Amino acid sequence: MGSTDKMIRLIVAAVISGLLIGNVISGIFGYVLLAFAAVFVLTSFVSFCPLYLPFGISTRKKDQ
Repeated sequence: MGSTDKMIRLIVAAVISGLLIGNVISGIFGYVLLAFAAVFVLTSFVSFCPLYLPFGISTRKKDQ
């Protein structure tokens, strides 16, 4: 996972968390989005997304 991918995931997780804290989203929808945010943060810190593996996707820069 590339650094840009990690940064985007962390920003999206922060926005979702902010919306939940600000009561803009709530209920089941809010908790589902919070779960997605948690997965985004976890995959950012681990630098691995399991969904990328079966599709052969890589966001890392190629060595030249």
